[in-house]
Amino acid sequence: MERRTFLRGAVVGTSAAAFGGTLMRGAAYAAPAQPGAGPYGALGAADANGIMLPAGFTSRVIARSGQTVSGTSYTWHKAPDGGACYADGTGWIYVSNSEINPSGGASAVRFNSSGSITSAYRILSGTRQNCAGGKTPWNTWLSCEEVSLGYVYETDPWGVNAAVRRPAMGRFKHEAAAADPVRQAVYLTEDESDGCFYRFLPTTWGNLSSGTLQVLKAGSGTSGSFTWQNVPDPDGSPTATRNQVSGAKRFNGGEGCHYANNTVWFTTKGDNRVWQLNLSSNTYELAYDDSLVVGGGAPLTGVDNVTGSSFGDLYVAEDGGNMEICVITPDDVVAPFLRITGQSSSEICGPAFSPAGDRLYFSSQRGTSGSSSGGITYEVTGPFRT
Repeated sequence: MERRTFLRGAVVGTSAAAFGGTLMRGAAYAAPAQPGAGPYGALGAADANGIMLPAGFTSRVIARSGQTVSGTSYTWHKAPDGGACYADGTGWIYVSNSEINPSGGASAVRFNSSGSITSAYRILSGTRQNCAGGKTPWNTWLSCEEVSLGYVYETDPWGVNAAVRRPAMGRFKHEAAAADPVRQAVYLTEDESDGCFYRFLPTTWGNLSSGTLQVLKAGSGTSGSFTWQNVPDPDGSPTATRNQVSGAKRFNGGEGCHYANNTVWFTTKGDNRVWQLNLSSNTYELAYDDSLVVGGGAPLTGVDNVTGSSFGDLYVAEDGGNMEICVITPDDVVAPFLRITGQSSSEICGPAFSPAGDRLYFSSQRGTSGSSSGGITYEVTGPFRT
């Protein structure tokens, strides 16, 4: 089903012909997104930062691993990964994980209303391989450990309150999280080749100290209906959480996760897919699959972190591939939005929009050096659709 149905609130009349029939539910599902012209036009030549962008967009470097963040005394962490933005009065904050083991953790950069950096600081320390995570509706950052029996840590983007471990959310190789305020659930991906997709139902919404961990159950196909079943032993020992429930659906390397308007999307890097769960109907389908691209090469490979704009566009970052962030539009068109040049040994991580939607933050985890000590965090500003 086209994302416009969910994200733009389109009204369906007596005929779905205007939408190619994809608004019809039941046995028929929409075809995955196909290549086409992007909403911002072709990429231009690489700028001074080595980034190819459409006309009207500009980039700047926000921070570099091992170097002091401009205007502050704080040294930016290695291997920047998942991230999110938070409104802060007239300015905003961008948080970023550190995917190293040991030490890991997360940091934050604060901006004023004009976009100037005012401070940078640590919000989580002493953890392992913090890969992705997710933003909560109560403005905390869930930082996820991508290790066997890893934890989720709830952190304060303002750096005032101490981070708290949340074992009730399960111990497994966590990747990303996405909060659903309608169903009062947090969805969780698992970075295993035979991983599962989970949701956590807090006993009290807004308090992650206790609750129920559930796993998605479905058939072996790429579309159909799904149900949820409780995971008996969320601590994952002695039996891994993904092996506790018969019929749990397997996904090949869960990565990014994004929720908006009764839909959750998540990516699987092992098969270059973007999955779509339609939560109102409890059905699932493919929003993108590089092996199903018609008539030419796939523009999006190495699918990894994902975020969405207020317009309804999805932005999917590549781990490898052409080092691109690609956009998947509500009309199910996929196209490159930007490309980082000269960094083929890296991956793009942590895409997140500023509260106003006019700035996109992301990192190249290993930069030009190919090492975790060479990470670079960027900002792109321009006429994003909102």
